[in-house]
Amino acid sequence: MANFNPDLSSRHRRQPHSALLSLTHPNKSMFERQRALLRKAVPAGFPSPADDYVERRLSLDEHLIQHRESTFFMRVAGHSMRDLGIFDGDLLVVDRSVPAAHGCVVVAVIDGEFTVKQLLYTPQGKLLRAAHPDYPDVAVTAEHDFSIWGVVQWNVHRV
Repeated sequence: MANFNPDLSSRHRRQPHSALLSLTHPNKSMFERQRALLRKAVPAGFPSPADDYVERRLSLDEHLIQHRESTFFMRVAGHSMRDLGIFDGDLLVVDRSVPAAHGCVVVAVIDGEFTVKQLLYTPQGKLLRAAHPDYPDVAVTAEHDFSIWGVVQWNVHRV
């Protein structure tokens, strides 16, 4: 039987590549420096970190913005959209080049005022619906100065 040599066994033990961030061998400074993107989605059930590691640097622009020149960030003020998960203080990613479709959340301008609402097309015309029972629907009529400013693509809020 061969003698056990701790120096030899530690040399042959597999270590994570220095360019990768492994959840089993964390490198906190690299994670913070690279703003790392994990290759797989993080499970919300039981963790399975064996093969999760950093794929590349994370760019929120790549993930949240499809049309750079026509995308804007807007801060939400108010509670009228809370039942759709849009809360006071949230940051909306709004794309002005996306056509507004039935059921999408839009930033609209009605009589000179900005508002965030769900756009519905009904037989009677356009309807702006709040996602809160205390706020009434707004039927858009010819008397209104109305335009769709942009379509909400993403909502960012603190957990």
